[in-house]
Amino acid sequence: MKPKIFVARAVFPEVLERLAQHFDVESNQEDRIFTADELIAKVQGKAGLFSTPSEPVSAALFAANPQLKAVCNMAVGYNNIDVAAATKAGVQATNTPDVLNETTADFGWALLMATARRVTESEHWLRAGHWKKWSYDSFTGPDVHGSTLGIIGMGRIGQAIARRSLGFDMNVLYHNRSQLAPELEARANNAKYVGKEELLRTADHVILVLPYSKESHHTIKAADLALMKPQATLINLARGGIVDDAALIAALRDKKIAAAGLDVFENEPAFNPDFLGLSNVVLTPHIASASTPTRLAMANCAADNLIAALSGKTPPNLLNRDVQPKP
Repeated sequence: MKPKIFVARAVFPEVLERLAQHFDVESNQEDRIFTADELIAKVQGKAGLFSTPSEPVSAALFAANPQLKAVCNMAVGYNNIDVAAATKAGVQATNTPDVLNETTADFGWALLMATARRVTESEHWLRAGHWKKWSYDSFTGPDVHGSTLGIIGMGRIGQAIARRSLGFDMNVLYHNRSQLAPELEARANNAKYVGKEELLRTADHVILVLPYSKESHHTIKAADLALMKPQATLINLARGGIVDDAALIAALRDKKIAAAGLDVFENEPAFNPDFLGLSNVVLTPHIASASTPTRLAMANCAADNLIAALSGKTPPNLLNRDVQPKP
């Protein structure tokens, strides 16, 4: 008899077909967003949960579903999973690192270029019928080439972003929990390790790619924004909660910084509506990894983890390595 699993959100049909070779699959192809209680009910009797960042995988879910053995998140971030509670419950938890590094770095550059060069602002202006003549100062903004790029969070994605800066002849500063090995700094366009305050004061463009945690909550708040240059831009590819969105809105409104590009928000998708009244912010709906090949690779990576976990093997991307798996 095949183990039962629940796939919490719509996913590629070919991935469901692959999972069905190993499991009795219940899926949510209508893509409903379940409440916490509804999700708990859906996991009843299931050995595995294929989750996404929109599902709160809590201690209450583990307590109500003692038969659950594995939760496999289709994301590199996993702040939706209470990993400590999973470990205590004997549930293996996994994520999907690496497969989205390059695509996310590509999008970081798309967001940086759109923000610095005021692409969406000027497009909205054009579509509204305002373009009547060329003007020497129309939508001027800062240069990207030859500028200083500051990266906060120098993991795999941060390093991929830094490598791309070589083609723009940029100076790269970074701040991280620890300094990279010299060979990794060299590969990342000779990136220089500095303190956060120095980075914020010096960089022309700041990109955030650090993981969310209690410690990283509001890494960028009003005092940090006050350190930045008035012509600087801020790009958030990380997670909602890394930035104090209310403080950022105030800084953008008061022109304390030039512009921001945001792919993630606090309380998303119910983000702060005050962003919509600002012209100097580029807004995208959490799509940094949204290329078809990458999203398919993420889904297959989550499937690999689930197949391994429920086959008695160690999943490739196990988060809680000290867990005592259930038999």
